[in-house]
Amino acid sequence: MRGRVDPAARHTPTPLNAVLPEAQLAAGPRTKRRRGTGGAALGAILLLILIAAATYAFAQPVDARLGGEQVRVVPFATGLDTPWSIAFLPDGRLLVTERDGRLRPIDATGKVGAPVSGVPHVAARGQGGLLDVVLDPKFAQNRLIYLSYAEPRPEGAATAVARGKLSDDLTRLTDVDVIFRQQPAVSGGNHFGSRLVFAPDGMLFVTLGERFNYMDKAQDLSTTLGKVVRIAPDGSIPADNPFVDRVGARPEIWSFGHRNVQAAAIEPGTGSLWTVEHGPRGGDEVNRPEAGENYGWPVIGYGRHYSGAQIGVGTAKEGMEQPLFYWDPSIAPSGAAFYTGDALPGWRGQLFVGALAGQALVMVKVRDGAVIGEERLPLGKRIRDVRMGPDGALWLAAESTGEILRVVPAGR
Repeated sequence: MRGRVDPAARHTPTPLNAVLPEAQLAAGPRTKRRRGTGGAALGAILLLILIAAATYAFAQPVDARLGGEQVRVVPFATGLDTPWSIAFLPDGRLLVTERDGRLRPIDATGKVGAPVSGVPHVAARGQGGLLDVVLDPKFAQNRLIYLSYAEPRPEGAATAVARGKLSDDLTRLTDVDVIFRQQPAVSGGNHFGSRLVFAPDGMLFVTLGERFNYMDKAQDLSTTLGKVVRIAPDGSIPADNPFVDRVGARPEIWSFGHRNVQAAAIEPGTGSLWTVEHGPRGGDEVNRPEAGENYGWPVIGYGRHYSGAQIGVGTAKEGMEQPLFYWDPSIAPSGAAFYTGDALPGWRGQLFVGALAGQALVMVKVRDGAVIGEERLPLGKRIRDVRMGPDGALWLAAESTGEILRVVPAGR
């Protein structure tokens, strides 16, 4: 199914990210108030008030309503340094990546353990560092895990994927092998991506940013900048990838024309890959990347460049896909999961996305494969990852406060 934008679905939030009634959402953008000229002293006072309020708010559970369900946001673990991704181990423990290059275990009580040894060296600068972590589908038999990260190279840095065997006591990785390297490596510290998602057929999707200053390469099939790639668990290329037989194209490419994809999930029932990517100033997108399709960046897009300039030729061009949904202003999306549990039945089949700039958990409302709107749970912190937990809760990584949170039914 090709992407489309339903004008009724597009959502322009208020500056304060309030959750609005559907009728008000459909009414479109509201006028922003101008900033006052109260000076630095007033700004400093307001900042202290906000910090104090945030500290109090997350010292205890928070009750709220989202998507027709009454929920509670419960702190699970604290003291992390810029947590980026969460993975659940079969025995109830967790693995969490910290962007500076540490992989930490967390036990079932929320106690954070010492860093796991053997993790590859990362280029921890800008948006780069240790990024995603996922378990092999056969982890119970082989104990393999996969890490995506910004890999330092002589030419600069690029996203890479390594896999290794996790020790039973969670202290070390062994037999570490780099199974994928983005090409080429370039200078700069922005737009590495990257999420790792296993498809139902066992293939591994890797989402890759276009490295910001190299945005035109998102349209260049001889590179993997601004692409989603599809590889086998050992890094080999599936024979049915769309560009395997095209001269001059990299055979690992699945789809292209992406900006910076930091959220990806498999849709239950269909097995389709959904991605959520950062737009520039406005134009964050929800896409369903299909084999061989072009998602337009930087030729088309919603929003504008940070300079204020128009994106390429505008919002549409023949042969380029439209998003299923977009946000303008941006929420800065990172981390996504479809809800598949029983604890919150009203959420089943809906897509949940973390918001960095938006500082919220965003429910993307899905019906029959289309996006029909969204609703938000403001949290006052940058949500970097969203995961469906084996306990029926949604789990969140809050990078700005170093927390792991659980979203559970109210009363638990």
